[in-house]
Amino acid sequence: MNTKSYLVGLIGSGIGGSLTPAMHEEEGSRLGLHYVYRRIDLAALELGPDALPDLLQAAERMGFNGLNVTYPCKQSVIPLLDELSDDARALGAVNTVLLKDGKRIGHNTDWSGFARAFQRGLPDVSLERVVQLGAGGAGAAVAHAALTMGAKTLTVFDVDATRAASLADELQKRFPQSTVEPGASGNAALGEALAAANGLIHCTPTGMEKLPGLPLPAELLHRDLWVADIVYFPIRTALLQAAEALGCRTLSGGGMAVYQAVDAMRIFTGLEPDAERVYTHFQSLLQR
Repeated sequence: MNTKSYLVGLIGSGIGGSLTPAMHEEEGSRLGLHYVYRRIDLAALELGPDALPDLLQAAERMGFNGLNVTYPCKQSVIPLLDELSDDARALGAVNTVLLKDGKRIGHNTDWSGFARAFQRGLPDVSLERVVQLGAGGAGAAVAHAALTMGAKTLTVFDVDATRAASLADELQKRFPQSTVEPGASGNAALGEALAAANGLIHCTPTGMEKLPGLPLPAELLHRDLWVADIVYFPIRTALLQAAEALGCRTLSGGGMAVYQAVDAMRIFTGLEPDAERVYTHFQSLLQR
């Protein structure tokens, strides 16, 4: 029986409904650990990402073993770290920080979490032409996953056209065998791209409980699309409901939430969580 204790946390804004703490603590208990997971909610504390230096220092002083980092801190945390994993460096986004031996080591388990969830939930769909909404920290990770899984053409749209262009340029260099392009501004360009696409991946915060609604006009969807959302609270977002009403195959953000948690927990503890057990527990949490 491993009686080692772990103190970890999640830094982000509006994370009161996150199921990540419950997943970590339950699986930690199953692994025989004393495992405590705390939320550090910037919205509740009335803080912005500029509080990150103080929060990281406080976590180190209080003996935290690691931190998960979510919106809006996945990129702004990077200058505060000592080392980056190859994935985190390539992606320019960190969602997991290991605090060990006086060092802060940044990792990214978003991309691996999305890839594992996608292969489980939509194993046989075409990745010939994919449209992605969102080029932020999560978007960078998910686009990396889509190209790693074999997307032939990926068109990235973002409200910040410069950010979309920058991400597309970085990805094109990393994946020369695929075509990666930024989408032009406006719903006309998005509609044109979607009309020719096999699938849509949504990587913006729109649809979260605190930011309800659709990230695009519903009429741009069509029944030949598969639609994957990374939002999981609520699990059936307005986007997924609109897509399902058309007969689209869909993937919720739940699987990504589970698998990124499993991968983060491995980094924090050095132990191998039981992914199926965590997935089952996550499903039970959603039903409560």
